[in-house]
Amino acid sequence: MFADLHVHTSFSDGTCSPEELVRAAKKSGLDCVAVVDHDTVCGLAPGMEAGSARALEVLAGLELTAQYENQEIHILGYLIDPENKALLKKLELLKNNRTERVYKILEKLKTMGVELSAEAVFNIAGNATPGRLHIARAMVKEGLAGSISHAFQKYIGDRCPAYALGFQISPPEAVELIKGAGGIPVLAHPYMIKDDEALLRIIGSGVMGLEVYYPEHSQSMVNFYLDLAKKYGLLITGGSDFHGEGKPDVKLGSLKVPYELVERLKEAKRKMCV
Repeated sequence: MFADLHVHTSFSDGTCSPEELVRAAKKSGLDCVAVVDHDTVCGLAPGMEAGSARALEVLAGLELTAQYENQEIHILGYLIDPENKALLKKLELLKNNRTERVYKILEKLKTMGVELSAEAVFNIAGNATPGRLHIARAMVKEGLAGSISHAFQKYIGDRCPAYALGFQISPPEAVELIKGAGGIPVLAHPYMIKDDEALLRIIGSGVMGLEVYYPEHSQSMVNFYLDLAKKYGLLITGGSDFHGEGKPDVKLGSLKVPYELVERLKEAKRKMCV
């Protein structure tokens, strides 16, 4: 049995509805997926319902956006209670942060001579939590970038001229929110943290796992993170970071992890509840 523990739906910046995601997961030979939309849990109920109808296990999760110094940090939360009131209250704040960030990025693009309206971005986002992928898709649609990757590499990617931060939550706060909602906090795609000291400090903030298996991780990176996980007693997860047409090169099921990793997450949750 195999799982993909990092997939997104159209409730954040993916392009597949939860129902479409479940159908694609079954077709790709997966037995389990974790829906971890950015700063929202709105896709979980329809995703779990669709999974139940098609005998596919859908884990309740999310990907919280935190800020450490001048860097964006993502903390995955697995097996959460999507109705937890404290979590829902904070997610409303984060959605507002994301909306404000869109305007900040558009202002920076304007100073570069790239005119993109907020309406164009929000039309693509719809009711989803808005993110950079929506901006990139709007740029492509309006003829302002040749591709989504071009938009990120030249304009809005990390350390690019139009990049903007603004998330009012720290990694320790994200960890506590996830634990408070009964979930397992895991540091997403650690390769993005270039400073090893910063990585260790974030691990020390209380995360319970590392996303070891990820498309951008080389074998040497995987080995390094496996050693870190062993040293600090951390759980191991992995996933494709599937976004549908938002990241067309990343196919659902292109990165499968053994179901044993799901069982370890569940065992860790059971121990938390004792």
